[in-house]
Amino acid sequence: MEASRFGDLTRRDALKALGGAGAVAVAGCTETENGDSGGLSGDINIAGSSTVFPLMSAIAEEFSSEHSNVNIDISSTGSGGGFSNHFCPGNTDFNNASREIQPEEEELCDENDVDYIELVAATDALTVVVNNEADFVDCLTIEELASIWESDAVETWDEVREEFPNEEIERYGAADTSGTYDYFIENVQGAEAGHTDDYQATERDDTIAQGVAGSEYAIGYFGFSYYYNNPDDVKALGIDNGDGCVEPSLETAASGEYQPLSRELYTYPAMSSLAKDHVAEFARFFVEQTTNEELVAEDVGYVPLTEETQEEQMQKLESAIEEAQS
Repeated sequence: MEASRFGDLTRRDALKALGGAGAVAVAGCTETENGDSGGLSGDINIAGSSTVFPLMSAIAEEFSSEHSNVNIDISSTGSGGGFSNHFCPGNTDFNNASREIQPEEEELCDENDVDYIELVAATDALTVVVNNEADFVDCLTIEELASIWESDAVETWDEVREEFPNEEIERYGAADTSGTYDYFIENVQGAEAGHTDDYQATERDDTIAQGVAGSEYAIGYFGFSYYYNNPDDVKALGIDNGDGCVEPSLETAASGEYQPLSRELYTYPAMSSLAKDHVAEFARFFVEQTTNEELVAEDVGYVPLTEETQEEQMQKLESAIEEAQS
């Protein structure tokens, strides 16, 4: 796998490209501006959420510019795929997640003696998108959205709302290994209603966007970061949760107006990995960057943590590092 370099690109441009990536290897520069790498060396393996992927990638690039001998490999496997196939079996140092770890994943980690902590990374505005030519719809109620995505889903747009066209709905969304898929079920359809199988499932946001962009009557959903960095590809819908239509944005996610699709994002470092100095230092750096307005909000497209929340996360991390290294 080739190492990723932002080079002469702005971080924002690089993140547009990363939206279509499934994995990225981030290697430090040959030498830093000061000519040293901080004395750290080693590999860090990270899997999990495609939603957290661009944030983790951006922070990893910043870290590697200061620590030339630390190589970071990040794979976009979906939250559940990361927990089940990589992290809980003990094969990765971190798992990114767009929802909290589930009981069956906790059990798998326990079976393999993988201890971990949960760190909040940012806030996302899960975004529902349609084709740019779909001028018949700008906003959907939660009930209408549920009717499109539940197990017994409607087939045509006029079944969603009478004045919509009698055209078949084409769906693109997160795979069932994704935390976004789980979050959508829990907060839109409900567990009993489940999720339709009649859709194109993928872990790649660019594939969802391309599918929606290619069909006037398509609909899809993904984390806000991809839309934020590619706003001309598709049209974002407002969501009416009973108090009027609210469009997804950093502001509405931060204020709590964009409900129920505002959500916290997470990363889970393994305790055994925090025993290693280079992993512990990267974890500290990650938490430090979660309040970085330029990186988290302006470049990636998520809501940064408050200073208070960041301090809480750092205290939790430092306690875990002390325990892991004692």
